[in-house]
Amino acid sequence: MATTKSGTHGAKHTLCRRIGFCLWGMPNCPTNTRTIKTRDGGDGTSTPKAYPAGQHGPTKRRVKLSTYGQLLLEKQKLKTFYDLSEHQLTFIYRNSKRGLGNTGDKLLANLEMRLVSVVYRSGLAPTIFAARQVVSHRHILVNGKVCDRASLRLKPGDVLTINEQHSPMIAKIAKDSAATLPPYLEKDANDKCKVTVLREPLTEEIRVDVSIIKVIEYYNLH
Repeated sequence: MATTKSGTHGAKHTLCRRIGFCLWGMPNCPTNTRTIKTRDGGDGTSTPKAYPAGQHGPTKRRVKLSTYGQLLLEKQKLKTFYDLSEHQLTFIYRNSKRGLGNTGDKLLANLEMRLVSVVYRSGLAPTIFAARQVVSHRHILVNGKVCDRASLRLKPGDVLTINEQHSPMIAKIAKDSAATLPPYLEKDANDKCKVTVLREPLTEEIRVDVSIIKVIEYYNLH
């Protein structure tokens, strides 16, 4: 089984199982009922695993989190959603805290404008994990130049493309994508492998099931 920075495919959904739903809305998440192959080669239906992983997960009672536990959980959800390490999220938070403006709004905007996030949101890759691989394997061009820095902070006017001749399979995935683009991104009507960053995102346009206020409160305690 292929691995990524976040571990194996199953490990990506460990937090989803703990909170009872998929952070990214993926249909193949263990928290969802889905079609699986049976031992005899037929099709079967899985049992949703909307409970913590481990031997006692199915019978373990969900305890009420302390105030600190709630803050920590929201921070973990944000980190997991964007496929970040602890160091990366802390670094982005500290940068967001500088200057004028609401720290939470700037934190979300900085996370959304990372190259890997835009590749994911635009449908150039089907998941945040696939987006990281597509970028690191040098399939994405930013303003006509190859860029393998997932953390690159994009700005309005930047254009992302995929070279169909060099990356035909990646280009096909992008063309077949049914992703709904947020209003701050635009996909070329004649070239499904070309995405333009129109502007900075508004907080209410960012689709992530996290209480950013609690994330800020968590960091204020440290």
